[in-house]
Amino acid sequence: MNLEQLKAAFATNFEERGELGAAVSIWKDGKEILSLSDGWQDKEKTTPWFDDAIAPVWSATKGPAAIALLFALHENKLSVNDPVKKIWPELHAAKESNLTFAQLLSHQSGLAALSPDNRGNMLNHTNTIAALESQAPFWQPGKAHGYHPRTIGFLYDELVRRLTSGLTLGKFWNGVLVPKLRVEFWIGDLPMFVMNRLAMMVPPKVMRPPAEEAAFYQELANPDSLSLAAFSSPTGMKALSDINKLEYLQIGLPALGGVGTASGLAKFYQILAQGGILDGVQVLPASVVESARSLQTSGDDLTLKLPTAFSCGFMKDPLDSAGKKIRTIFGPNESSFGQPGAGGSHAFADPESGLSFAYVMNQMEAGILPNRKSLDMVDALYDGLSLPST
Repeated sequence: MNLEQLKAAFATNFEERGELGAAVSIWKDGKEILSLSDGWQDKEKTTPWFDDAIAPVWSATKGPAAIALLFALHENKLSVNDPVKKIWPELHAAKESNLTFAQLLSHQSGLAALSPDNRGNMLNHTNTIAALESQAPFWQPGKAHGYHPRTIGFLYDELVRRLTSGLTLGKFWNGVLVPKLRVEFWIGDLPMFVMNRLAMMVPPKVMRPPAEEAAFYQELANPDSLSLAAFSSPTGMKALSDINKLEYLQIGLPALGGVGTASGLAKFYQILAQGGILDGVQVLPASVVESARSLQTSGDDLTLKLPTAFSCGFMKDPLDSAGKKIRTIFGPNESSFGQPGAGGSHAFADPESGLSFAYVMNQMEAGILPNRKSLDMVDALYDGLSLPST
């Protein structure tokens, strides 16, 4: 572990890469070992980015949201291998198949998108759920996977409501899990002390995605593609700057509407890296953590048009035919898992090394996967670290 190299990489983000405001947090073996912050919370550079600055993290919300659903399933004595129709019989994709909770959590439901005449608006939960219930899946559930950028949040939310007698996923996370985990991360219903520390997201200055993502961006230009449909379903939030609007932040969108500090997000993943233990106390059931860790599907992603891999609710690095990682956005260890967010936020747990990592920022960059702003720090994190032999 080269913390000096990591600190230098963090500084380079501001000196050479146009970072506006950001923070990074590293935890190991139950303790925070590094916390850095710099820059500004706003484009006008009037409010400094302090350690406790809170930022929207887009799809990095999906990790905490998945744990909320997994915990709700556990509390109801349900297995991830149980069929979704047991709880949600009205969902056509589940009723007509043996779709399991594990398959739904790992982007295998076939409901990555909604048909153009069946989309609704993301601010209207009732209409969106009705659309999902009637939607024919885009592939046979459980037989393929494709990233669900927006719809998976509504699938999680509706299941949590049914499992908790009507609590939204955001209220369940904020009211039940945040007090247990003691993390600074919220999904909707933001209190004033959070709003007062909230950084403003700034869209990318240049849309120049990495070569690995070229096929995906070509699909986005195709009006009939699944990729475009997935990132447009349900409708709403057409501009990246819309994430700063209160109507999107306060409603509690489990796929993309969470906010938190870097330390809070890294602490969340540290609890997962430690098997659900915080300060010697089992705050998350071991079975919940095991589901979050366990690979469910790997291969060509029908939405993102590149290889991906998923556990129950989290992304993992996919492997090639020789068993080697195709990419190492979660570090070199195969057990690592996490979830990046649009524009550059990134977080993960590594149970093998006992590490967790989180980077949050407000100057977004083009791309669907983490960029060098965070990945150079991930590389430094593992530089010289003794790793298990493979």
